[in-house]
Amino acid sequence: MAARLAADLQGLRYAEDVRRLYHQLRRSICQSLLGLANALEAKDVCTRGHSERVGASARRLGAALGLPADEIDTLTQAGLLHDIGKIGVPEAVLRKRGALDPGEWALMRQHPVIGAQIVAPFEFFADGALVIRHHHERWDGSGYPDGLAAGAIPLGARIVAVADVLDALTSERPYRAALSVDAALAYLAAEAGHTLDPDVVAALLGVVAADGTL
Repeated sequence: MAARLAADLQGLRYAEDVRRLYHQLRRSICQSLLGLANALEAKDVCTRGHSERVGASARRLGAALGLPADEIDTLTQAGLLHDIGKIGVPEAVLRKRGALDPGEWALMRQHPVIGAQIVAPFEFFADGALVIRHHHERWDGSGYPDGLAAGAIPLGARIVAVADVLDALTSERPYRAALSVDAALAYLAAEAGHTLDPDVVAALLGVVAADGTL
């Protein structure tokens, strides 16, 4: 009996060691990918910190919408990595000061696909890969890369889309000044039910109303 208990205990310890190593590996992979994303943003003062802010906003929105903790964690990681596919877009296109021509725009529109391909080898992040691929889809079907609409767009992607648009509007860009918070929120409210998920926009407005911050 004692020998069996000892063997069972050893098995439990082994299983715990495997779980711990698995989670450490996941963290290491996500941190490495985030390092790539941060390196990309560091080249441009206008986008520096963008992914971190999108990830933070996505986390708050996921909590406001009542998502489970594990889904919120995946959503946050996807928000942090949503633009990692821009690594595959020529720097001349990324840094262009004026409007993109049709060919350049076609290259830019590939970044969600490239981003999803970068994280695709990691099976534990399959849901996050979908968020990255579809964060530029739009509620009315006018987005890319697949022209999904409404509920066909993964919820996480709809959440990151709102967080992404919010941060883009309130950040300085070479071609325009940052909007005020009130102007940005008014824009999001106007797009609710058109290009953006109305429930996610409502959640954002509720969060801002509750604590007064983005």
